[in-house]
Formats: sequence, structure tokens, C-alpha cells
Amino acid sequence: MREVSQPATEAIRLVDVLRALADPVRLELVQRLDRMGEDACNAIGGEIDVHQTTLSHHYRVLREAGVTWTTVQGRSRLVRLRRNDLDTLFPGLLDSVLNARRRTPDTVTTSTVETP
Repeated sequence: MREVSQPATEAIRLVDVLRALADPVRLELVQRLDRMGEDACNAIGGEIDVHQTTLSHHYRVLREAGVTWTTVQGRSRLVRLRRNDLDTLFPGLLDSVLNARRRTPDTVTTSTVETP
């Protein structure tokens, strides 16, 4: 099992995490990861109506910001939230963002999503 480039815990910056979580598609992906735990990128994003290249962009932004951890297994990429790291660095942030998302859900569709 190999891993892709992603920041060490001490390199995660709040501004990058907030920027990554500000997009409705990425927030939806994070919410699904929170419910599902680890899963393959295409399984998590399969229910979101965005093009595969756009989805890959969103996963990369989340990974590079330190919100998710991606592991490569053969041709599959398994993604999981870095909840422990985020909770240690920014206590309560992820829970606050996800709770706010649950109270005011946005419907993610291609008409509301900008491509990179």
C-alpha cells in the first residue's frame, strides 16, 4: 500500500482547512466521509452529480489541505477524514462545520457547482 503526497499533521493550517471546507461539493464529500468512514473515492463521489475530473480536483484540495488522508491500493484510492488530526489541532471545528451543514443543507447539483 502506498500513500500520495499529503501534509504532515504539524503542517496543516487552519486557513487551508477552512478554504477546503468552504466549497459545497467538498463539504458534501466530508459529510459523507464522516458517515461512512474510509471508502473508495468513486464510491463516495458517485452520488454527487459532478464530472469525474471535477471530483478528483475536490479530493485533491481536501487532501492537500489536510482534511482527508488518501491511500492508494492498486488502482483504487481510499479516502478517510483526518478527524483525529483536525480535532487535535482545531478542537470542535469539524463537528461545528458538520453540524451547521446538517442544519442548513445545500443540494449539490451540477447547476450549483463550479468546475475548476
